Amino acid sequence: MHHRRSEAAFSSSKIHDMGSLELRSADSSPPRCEFKPLDPEEFRNQAHRMVDFIADYYKGIETYPVLSQVQPDYLRTCLPKTAPYLPESLENILTDVTEKIIPGMTHWLSPNFFAFFPATVSTAAFVGEMLCTSFNSVGFNWLASPAATELEMIVMDWLANMLKLPNSFMFSGTGGGVIQNTSSEAILVTLVAARDRMLHSCGAASIQKLVVYCSDQTHSTFTKAAKLAGISPHNVRSITTNLDTDFALSPVLVRSVVEADVMAGLVPFYLCATVGTTSTTAIDPLEQIADVATDYGLWMHVDAAYGGSACICPEFRHYLDGIERVDSLSLSPHKWLLSYLDCCCLWVKKPSSLMKALSTDPEYLRNKASESASVVDYKDWQVGTGRKFKSLRLWLVMRSYGVANLQSHIRSDVRMAKMFEGLVKSDPRFEIVVPRWFALVCFRLNPFSWASPGYTELLNRKLLEWVNSTGRVYMTHTIVGGMYVLRFAVGTTLTTEHHVAAAWKLIKEGADAILKGIRNC
Repeated sequence: MHHRRSEAAFSSSKIHDMGSLELRSADSSPPRCEFKPLDPEEFRNQAHRMVDFIADYYKGIETYPVLSQVQPDYLRTCLPKTAPYLPESLENILTDVTEKIIPGMTHWLSPNFFAFFPATVSTAAFVGEMLCTSFNSVGFNWLASPAATELEMIVMDWLANMLKLPNSFMFSGTGGGVIQNTSSEAILVTLVAARDRMLHSCGAASIQKLVVYCSDQTHSTFTKAAKLAGISPHNVRSITTNLDTDFALSPVLVRSVVEADVMAGLVPFYLCATVGTTSTTAIDPLEQIADVATDYGLWMHVDAAYGGSACICPEFRHYLDGIERVDSLSLSPHKWLLSYLDCCCLWVKKPSSLMKALSTDPEYLRNKASESASVVDYKDWQVGTGRKFKSLRLWLVMRSYGVANLQSHIRSDVRMAKMFEGLVKSDPRFEIVVPRWFALVCFRLNPFSWASPGYTELLNRKLLEWVNSTGRVYMTHTIVGGMYVLRFAVGTTLTTEHHVAAAWKLIKEGADAILKGIRNC
């Protein structure tokens, strides 16, 4: 029997279909076409356009305020609340970058950026990053990308040789190196390896007794890493430093603190020393601190994120004296060796310690090469599994510039910092607070012998605010030994002596304005 829909049902269906047609019309869906997210010729055109845009940005970077002048939440009012349904042209997107994104940027590559530590870049590193990104290699183990693994091993040995590290840190010897993202991760993975090594000998129940040591100048990431590693906040010893030792860690004080913990039944296991602290670039005496670490069986790590790069120059290498006695060392080429973020090089004497603590062995990653133990699987040297082909950047930098030019780059920055230091000393209203070791000058305005520490701090806060508000220069501050100190860090790739001299002129103008205002009150 032939069944027919009722007229009401047909009408309802027809209305529904018409509604669907109306919705489809309202969608304004584009005509069906082939979507090619990686068409080689389109890639060529857009990449060339983007390189031109970036080159123009670098060329005109001094036209922008160094420190962004926008207010919080500015971008939310400039951009749509939802992503576009239809594609937009690259030209429209770049227009928005120019008009909406760049005004909200603090320009770390500006030659007038003297804040924090520099984030250096170079043509070679950019080209290397292009290669790294284009290959999109996910080199978690050797088999996933043999070239990515082996080039990283080679580059890490190259840099170790430049630093004159002992063979115990090299693949050509008994150790090895790995590229982490940042110093934070380098500290974390070595902390975890040291923790597991100690727990293996004293039992897992002892974790609440484990104690770690650093100075009050150690980077704040150390406390975070200890927390992630399961160390009680009460067992993180931040040892006081002072101006008498230029804020370097005192081996005598370290020994006394460790001895007291042992007497209290605690278990010391990790000590972090620094070559180039964040606040003042203080340098801890590695050789003497290593005596303490050896006597008490501590894993000793050296965080040389900033200062370590300078040690490729013979005149700075002595700051690493005693490095042969430590367990691990890290430094960040993105700070001073012309490599883009992010790039932190970590060397360990005993890679097996990292592997025991961090290795994973799921069935889907098993292969003959890994099981033969004849290759390096970098997934077992880091927190995550996936990793980029980052060694290409360092490889291109080293090959394009050579050791001689990298040394020259370091020396040029140090020379400009020394020049700035001389300018500060020439004005009796200012003073150098701590010795300059590398390319950071720590100074302050201190014109009145009668002024209290609080009043001097207020003057310097006003001076820093005045300088940064001009948009022409960006500096930062720190507090050490109870003193509010201005930091002038030289090292941005584009900085020249002209920029340093202009910055000092601006600082003096600011001091004149502030002191004149005081006299007029």
